[in-house]
Amino acid sequence: MYFLTGVRLGVCGGGRRCVSVPCFRGVRSLRGFSSSGNEEGTSEGTAAASSDTDSVYDVIVSGGGMVGTAMACSLGFDPNLQGKKILLLEAGNKKEFEVPESYSTRVSSINPGSATLLSGIGAWDHILNMRCKPFNRMQVWDACSDAMITFDKENLEDEMGYVVENDVVMAALTKQLDAVSDQVKVQYRSRAVRYTWPLPYQTAESNPWVQVELASGQQLQTKLLIGADGPNSTVRKAAGMQTVQWNYEQSAVVAVLHLSEPTENNVAWQRFLPTGPIALLPLSDSASSLVWSTTHQHATDLLVLDDESFVDAINSAFWSNENHSELIHTAGTVFRSALSLLMPSGTSPRQLPPSVSRVGPKSKAMFPLGLGHASEYIRYRVALIGDAAHRVHPLAGQGVNLGFGDVACLTRHLSQAAFDGRDLGATRHLLEYETERQRHNLPMMAAIDILKRLYSTKMAPFVLLRTLGLQATSAVPPLKEQIMAFASK
Repeated sequence: MYFLTGVRLGVCGGGRRCVSVPCFRGVRSLRGFSSSGNEEGTSEGTAAASSDTDSVYDVIVSGGGMVGTAMACSLGFDPNLQGKKILLLEAGNKKEFEVPESYSTRVSSINPGSATLLSGIGAWDHILNMRCKPFNRMQVWDACSDAMITFDKENLEDEMGYVVENDVVMAALTKQLDAVSDQVKVQYRSRAVRYTWPLPYQTAESNPWVQVELASGQQLQTKLLIGADGPNSTVRKAAGMQTVQWNYEQSAVVAVLHLSEPTENNVAWQRFLPTGPIALLPLSDSASSLVWSTTHQHATDLLVLDDESFVDAINSAFWSNENHSELIHTAGTVFRSALSLLMPSGTSPRQLPPSVSRVGPKSKAMFPLGLGHASEYIRYRVALIGDAAHRVHPLAGQGVNLGFGDVACLTRHLSQAAFDGRDLGATRHLLEYETERQRHNLPMMAAIDILKRLYSTKMAPFVLLRTLGLQATSAVPPLKEQIMAFASK
């Protein structure tokens, strides 16, 4: 489902391979790269960052999005990392934020694990004071049958997640960066044009640190470079980390929607259509966020519709039974009746989704969807987090949550390394981070990809298979609880 739905310390660019050495257990093959560009860049806050070109940072985070900024904050607030020099590099300007009257189309579904991370670095209170909408129930159903599954906590007053605008998350994180300005320095409008990577072994002439040259000519060095620079990560490319990736031939259409009448609006809705899932995430009692994954052509067609036709298309997508099959309906009804006799406590009441009355002005947009995963998250003195390491389909709302999970995990391992007096850029604890996160991220990504493919067909055998599977899963509360627990981490 679509649910919940960057701190930077250094920037890197693509380049050419210079050195390759064998890979041994505990020491990965490392490549030296250099990259250069002829575009002039400017830097705000250069005075805030050290003007000493020989200065060595303990950590540079490249990329100041939600995940990168959270990484910088998390390091800055960790007691074992006090006294460490941390730098966040951001290519854009610092943004001043005031909560606008209208909602943004860019939202995330924050799960309890991510909320715990944000609370730990002091950002969650800012988010609560600005704007967010909790939900305590999810309802998912198939457009080709009556199969349905609901997720909720045993205590219906407990939140399952929160829908938060990305700008609100960024504003909260930026405030916390200011709170640790003595620990974390932020350099805006800073772009790296050249990297020099250290060898995994040292000679008398070699430099042991990652060297970063900015467009301004400033030279930086760091013991650990963290790439949080998105799915097209220059850090990942420059370090020679390979990725497995493909496009889904789908785009996501997003918009702010206003409901026909105010409701408690505490349910996240998702319906699987043959062209892709459509989701409605609560923003307030009278507004919701749309995320509709569909073919590129259909997405383009939706965007050119007038507002009234666009709203009609959304309501039809949630309510129409045009894709129903009598055979599948009969088989599903019989199977559901049998399950209710065997496990009467496993059935959940079906709720009807709200009706949409209008779309927010100028809120419609679209973006392409795909999957990507780096074959490795770390190299000597380099680590990847967030979309730089993995990119997923939004149907489960796990994108930013996987990134925040990376932040929590990497902070924990770096904190322990600092406590033990070890080099932050050493491969040992970075490998522990990589292993832990890949064991969580890969099963999640595989499950999302399988669901996307299973629900992208109207072929009767596949529709029957997913109908019976969804109903069986819904009838076993312990299984649903395990799914919710895994998705909440």
